[in-house]
This record gives sequence, structure tokens and C-alpha cells, in this order.
Amino acid sequence: VTDTYFVIAHFHYIMVGGTVMGSLGGIHYWWPKITGRMYPVGWAKLGALIVFVGFNLTFFPQFILGYLGMPRRYYAYPEEFQVLNVMSSAGASILGVGYILPMVYLIWSMRYGPVAEANPWPATGLEWRTPSPPPPHNFSETPVVTWEAYEFTPRDKRSLLGQLAPGDQPA
Repeated sequence: VTDTYFVIAHFHYIMVGGTVMGSLGGIHYWWPKITGRMYPVGWAKLGALIVFVGFNLTFFPQFILGYLGMPRRYYAYPEEFQVLNVMSSAGASILGVGYILPMVYLIWSMRYGPVAEANPWPATGLEWRTPSPPPPHNFSETPVVTWEAYEFTPRDKRSLLGQLAPGDQPA
């Protein structure tokens, strides 16, 4: 599989699957905190599904092509590789739609999205105690930290609520 399309597929599974998809997840997680606006979650789920399908349809056939011996860096290849190359190209088109869709609804949400609450995900980190978007100084007064940000204890309902200020009541 050396110097075949297997190498191309493996590289892109690592770089696109790990880096780009992780970045998209991070953008979606932090978007309400950065902009103060929510995006349509249904559209985000659809976008994630389209990216997942397009990604796998693009790069999985390349693993098979590599296993079958299709070399890298060829502009012309034997006819028996045509179907898998067309599948890969179709997957790339789907992947492109999956990348464009979040750009559209995220830009839309900056103007028309509902105002985000301070902690829309019930996340437990201290950064979610500030308003969205955070003011330049972050906190008016130093918050009281009672435990580690990601110290989850399933038996303790309080641990799922994040850091509470003195006097705050669990929701």
C-alpha cells in the first residue's frame, strides 16, 4: 500500500477527520459565547450529518483504491478504478455542501439567531459563568470556585450544574 491511494486516504482521515471536524465542533460549541447568538441546532445536526457522509464517501473509497493498487500522483488511471473515483468525487461534492451549510447558518445567526443564554449547553467550566458575549473584564467580581471544572460525580446532581455563586440555587 506504499505510494498508493491508501496513503492519501489515511492522511485525509487524520487531517480532515481530526482537525477540520474537531474545529467545526469547537466553533459550534463556542459560537454562542463568542457571538451572543444561537444558531439553529437542527441545521447544525443536518450539517454534521452531511459532513460525515460526504467525508466517508470521499475518503473511504480511496482506501479501497489503495488496497487495489492505484498509485498516487497519476492523472490517468486504469478504467477499473473509475467507479470508486467517481464515488470519491461525488463524496467531495457532498462534503463541500456540508462545509458551506454551517457558513450560511452561522452567518445568518449573527443577525437573526436568538440571543444566547450565558450557558446554553449546561457546561461546567468557569468561562460559562460570564454573559454571552463576554465583557472585556469577564467577571464583575472574582467568582468562587468550589471544585474542578470537569469534576463530574454522577451521584451528586450539583456536579452537573457547573460552578455556582454563593446563594445560587440549582435549576
